[in-house]
Amino acid sequence: MQIGMIGLGRMGANMVRRLVQDGHECVAYDHTAANVKSVVAFGARGVATAAELVKALAAPRVVWIMVPAAVVDSVIGELQPLLAAGDVLIDGGNSNYRDDIRRATELRGRGIHYLDVGTSGGVLGFEHGYCLMIGGAREAVALVEPALATLAPGGRRAAGRTPGTDRAQTDTAQQGSAASLAAARMGYLHCGPSGAGHFVKMVHNGIEYGLMAAYAEGLNLLAHADAGLTAGAADAETAPLSHPEFFQYRLDLAAITEVWRHGSIISSTLLDLTAEALADDGKLEHFAGHVSDSGEGRWTVEAAIEVGVPAAVLSAALYGRFESRGRAEFANKVLSAMRLGFGGHVERSA
Repeated sequence: MQIGMIGLGRMGANMVRRLVQDGHECVAYDHTAANVKSVVAFGARGVATAAELVKALAAPRVVWIMVPAAVVDSVIGELQPLLAAGDVLIDGGNSNYRDDIRRATELRGRGIHYLDVGTSGGVLGFEHGYCLMIGGAREAVALVEPALATLAPGGRRAAGRTPGTDRAQTDTAQQGSAASLAAARMGYLHCGPSGAGHFVKMVHNGIEYGLMAAYAEGLNLLAHADAGLTAGAADAETAPLSHPEFFQYRLDLAAITEVWRHGSIISSTLLDLTAEALADDGKLEHFAGHVSDSGEGRWTVEAAIEVGVPAAVLSAALYGRFESRGRAEFANKVLSAMRLGFGGHVERSA
């Protein structure tokens, strides 16, 4: 099929490359000319403006945008007068699902379909494919399904059981293939009406925060398993290590994460990436440990609060990211001030 792509950053460019490799015709635009040039080398048609991109597409046009959430509205504002009834506009970034509901309503008034597609796969997506979580009208999803099937991993089944085959066949017949378990096993799923795709992706990213925090905390404990080998402070301000003989291990974290990758129940892509990083730099000295968040974790916690659903792990993981950026520094100073005030406890240097 023919598809336009706006936004050729780390993910957008690789998505174009994957589409072209599978025989799709891609027209590509980015505000950075060098990014356009890079995808032309893959076989895409590069253009210099959004208007030129729309003009190059045959009706009904399909335009996929992969830009930061903060600029999606401005890009849509530029595209809206150029598109016509029956065209499909896809936001594959990490927008707030509430914005999707608003945008879909506004565009529907002009007869333009809007799909929100939560896209997971990162820089590895070109090789391994992208997990796609889709919200919007069924007829629009059906129109773009050939591209979805190409971008998705492509039918690889998870190891072990594949339950629900009968249900998958029933879903395909009743709801359309993109809404079925069969499509989910391919790596893409029509989750529901407008906003559903990014809602599912939002929670996906909230879970990602929690998984990352669990690995980080566990490995941090392993990194300090040699605490009994170093002489600790002996004073009233520091709780002593009760049994130093139990903490005499200098562990090879690179080797440990590698062995976990083979047969362990906690193996995952995140563990693969962690093992790779530790193999390259066992102390991770190239990292400062200031962990950013792009919004999805916050939105997940906010949704949990509004619905009244407990999300203790996901909330703690989000707050851990805030702390990593020095946002707990003043609170810690307050703690030291109170200890000095009530007990005369003098703060020790780190």
